[in-house]
Amino acid sequence: MRNSYSTKSPIKFASGARFLGKWNKKQYTVIRTLGEGATGTVYLTQSTDGLVAFKVGIDSMAITNEVNVLRQFSKRTGVVLGPKLMDVDDVQYNGAIYSFYAMEYVKGEALITFMNGKGSEWLGLMILQLLGDLENLHKEGWVFGDLKPDNLLVTGPPSRVRWLDVGGTTLLGRSIKEYTEFFDRGYWTLGTRKAEPSYDLFSVAMIMINCAYPKRFDKKSGSPLQQLKASIHGQPLLRPYESILVKALTGHYNQAGFMKRDMTNAMQRVAASDYTGTPKRNRANKQKKKRGFKVELALSATLLFIGCLLYIFILTM
Repeated sequence: MRNSYSTKSPIKFASGARFLGKWNKKQYTVIRTLGEGATGTVYLTQSTDGLVAFKVGIDSMAITNEVNVLRQFSKRTGVVLGPKLMDVDDVQYNGAIYSFYAMEYVKGEALITFMNGKGSEWLGLMILQLLGDLENLHKEGWVFGDLKPDNLLVTGPPSRVRWLDVGGTTLLGRSIKEYTEFFDRGYWTLGTRKAEPSYDLFSVAMIMINCAYPKRFDKKSGSPLQQLKASIHGQPLLRPYESILVKALTGHYNQAGFMKRDMTNAMQRVAASDYTGTPKRNRANKQKKKRGFKVELALSATLLFIGCLLYIFILTM
């Protein structure tokens, strides 16, 4: 990307707009807007490479940083971290030159929408996948930063969590440059905005809470930690992971692998008991007297289902 101007107005492409990359001469046709953020706007476009997500912004340095992150991710073999980078170029529009990049269009369902009506076993599976990706990201020396459901999609089958926007990705040790208050530990006065693994893991806990409270909620006066603990305890979806969530919120985990280990153990407990902690074997004995053999079949089916989920997780690691 070259010759970017320092003073420009925000660029807005209408559906159907066509333009040509200044240097690589690839043509793009805008289909619709996918999202807007602090560093630019992402459009779904048709190009010679097929459907791609096209991000353009007025801050060429921010766009360059995101490109560098995606290029760093692409160097890893066998591990998918973020969308695949397709093109990097400039576009001239209304007398100004704007930097852009095109990346793989990840098609899927928003995490909150995907989780609607699903139980703790599905939440555990999605979070295990996310933690595995974060573990790899942190090993590369980066923190995701602005980690939230808006930046995640569930693709598949088999169901798989994918990242969408790497605009907030920050080198370890630096200050987080982009954040969303609900997922930011600084907002909840539970830590700093230093880029370290525990910052992302706090956000993971808040993503889980957001799955249980899709409309989110504001911070109240008093103790933010007590407010979050009460929110966790009041939701059956979260209760199997209550101790893990509290550890993540309080900075107990300094590596994603440790949180992933505890989540795996919790998933095994979910498979062996109901969500209140009552062993399914004891519960089945009581229900058998009341409902007969059909209940045991239903419980066996539930265990088989959770086992299949864990098997799918292992295959997608």
